[in-house]
Amino acid sequence: MMDSAALFERFDAFVTEGLLQRLGCAFARFIDTLGRTPPPVTLACAVLSEMETRGHSCLFLSDLVASPCALLGWQTEHWQALCKAAGGVPDSAEAWQMALAACDHVWLTGSADRNQPLVLDGERLYLRRYWRNETLVATAVASRAARPRSVDVQSVRSRLDRLFGSGTGGDSDPDWQKIACAVAVRSHLAIITGGPGTGKTYTVARLLALLFALADKPEAMRVALTAPTGKAATRLKQSIDAALAGLEQQAGDMPLPLAAGVGAAYTLHSLLGARPDTRAFRHHAGNPLDIDVLIVDEASMVHLEMMAALLDAVPAHAIVILLGDKDQLASVEAGAVLGDLCADAEHGNYTKDTADYIAAACGETLPAAMVMGGDVLAQQTVMLRKSRRFGGPVGVLATAVNYGDAMAASACLRQTEGGVLSWIDAARQSDLLQLALEGRAGAEGGYHAYLRLLKNMPSAGREAHAVWAHAVLSAFEGFRLLCAVREGDWGVNGINAAIEDHFDAKGLIRRRGEWYVGRPVMITRNDASLGVSNGDIGITLPDPDRPDGLRVYLPDGGSVIGVLPSRLPQVDTAYATTVHKAQGSEFAHAVMVLPPDAGPVLTRELVYTGITRAKQHFTLVSPNAAVLDGAVDRQTRRMTGLRMMLKAQALPQPASAASPRTRHSRALRASAPGQGELDFG
Repeated sequence: MMDSAALFERFDAFVTEGLLQRLGCAFARFIDTLGRTPPPVTLACAVLSEMETRGHSCLFLSDLVASPCALLGWQTEHWQALCKAAGGVPDSAEAWQMALAACDHVWLTGSADRNQPLVLDGERLYLRRYWRNETLVATAVASRAARPRSVDVQSVRSRLDRLFGSGTGGDSDPDWQKIACAVAVRSHLAIITGGPGTGKTYTVARLLALLFALADKPEAMRVALTAPTGKAATRLKQSIDAALAGLEQQAGDMPLPLAAGVGAAYTLHSLLGARPDTRAFRHHAGNPLDIDVLIVDEASMVHLEMMAALLDAVPAHAIVILLGDKDQLASVEAGAVLGDLCADAEHGNYTKDTADYIAAACGETLPAAMVMGGDVLAQQTVMLRKSRRFGGPVGVLATAVNYGDAMAASACLRQTEGGVLSWIDAARQSDLLQLALEGRAGAEGGYHAYLRLLKNMPSAGREAHAVWAHAVLSAFEGFRLLCAVREGDWGVNGINAAIEDHFDAKGLIRRRGEWYVGRPVMITRNDASLGVSNGDIGITLPDPDRPDGLRVYLPDGGSVIGVLPSRLPQVDTAYATTVHKAQGSEFAHAVMVLPPDAGPVLTRELVYTGITRAKQHFTLVSPNAAVLDGAVDRQTRRMTGLRMMLKAQALPQPASAASPRTRHSRALRASAPGQGELDFG
């Protein structure tokens, strides 16, 4: 057997060249130290770990054979050099399977499990943690979707007619919001997907009203609202409260859920009880959440490990509602859970039984093309298709990008009538700086509004200061620069530095150090003790209680909270943020900045997500117009096994099918099961 020294020497060289992450090399070394590891298996370990850092949960051996260079973004000579250092590698997926199955450190599913660090499931190679998480999610989703709830169809029908009206658009234009409510109440899991403006939270407010009306003891129902970021959680709560407030006349004598009954909205970390210095949470299968309904917004941002932990902590009787846009960017970390769960949602794939139930429960007729049969998860998935907000140019542009039509997207951007859209397609940084300060024709403003307010600080009074701080935050939130990348002159770091220099030179800010009056920051780490969450935006302003002192003010409902800069865990300057960080947010005017060169990070999903952050105006800034075409043509592909696992499990199961969830969840726990009241803090 060949020594791995040459392979590790090549790994080190690739780390230096930026082709491999150091973590992957360290993992490969760890596996090698366990002994009896053939060099090809060591190579596969490094590639697998590299895939995980890029958002994939597993490695398909067929792709490793057919297109390793495309998989890794390498030149042919790079892959050949690694293969040579490994003394050659298997030339087929079957040969790879045999080589991996023969290694003591790989568990072949179905064989005796000795807790090996690697798992081979068919042709998919996993780090054990990711295999365990995918298995838990697939098992929980399939069993929940298949486990029916007892509902009186006529009661559902009468209440939905009251909440939505009794009319039907026929099979050509059914009321998908009404259908979503009917579908959601009949099982323990439902997925509601749709683009911006399709009314996901509007629908959920009516779903909550329906659930409360059908409950034996509505006053005892416990609802948990959650989202990946603090801002998304706040928006979810505000949207549902507003929708519920508008239901009073329609609901009549139905027992509407009050704001107190629904409760506050929490980040996922806060809901599950994140603990410092550990990946484990306070709530899990042994200490589940004390809830009856769980509503998860912006589910496209929830990565695999978090979704596994969340589903593990939900009691068996509770209803789980996942909301999100399946076409948005997947989570930064590994997995594409929402995309996997509703990949074919636009096709419906409903059975005749589901179509009959929908007709009886809400009077809506499904299009015949969507009643072609499908698995149990498809019966609990509804795609909202009519956007109330994006009917204009922004919606047309988003649709063109979503369908991968680069020519139509370019043509749409060049239609400047009305000033809704604009494309600076041969931009210089000076163009971007002017846009950041003043906006553009048809979409004036930029950051000028918030900078002007900075000069009008009240002379005295905490209450007046709080009102002023809230106004500054509101003005800042109307405009945002969204970048595709972090590094370089056209990335977040370069643009933030250039804007600070530009504003300082014009006397709009007085930058005398890291912290200065007017500095906008994004929180990048949760801190429950301070009440701040990853993704929250704050503005640095004078402290009314300390001469020359500063505090970072963040929105807190209709008011603000002020935190000393020294107490904040981690922050980034936030004149510009990444598109990823802007998910869950909306801005009156969103400006998306593309770098001059195309790269794997520039994808259709990234551009679509950037566009759909805009409520009124959208501007694209690109120093190289050709980059847009490449981005729209390139679609994200996350390697996961979740859909395959779902197909294996997505058959009607008896109620006892929930039991595998407990078995698979034990490995997630870091502490013994405990008892006690739900603590959202």
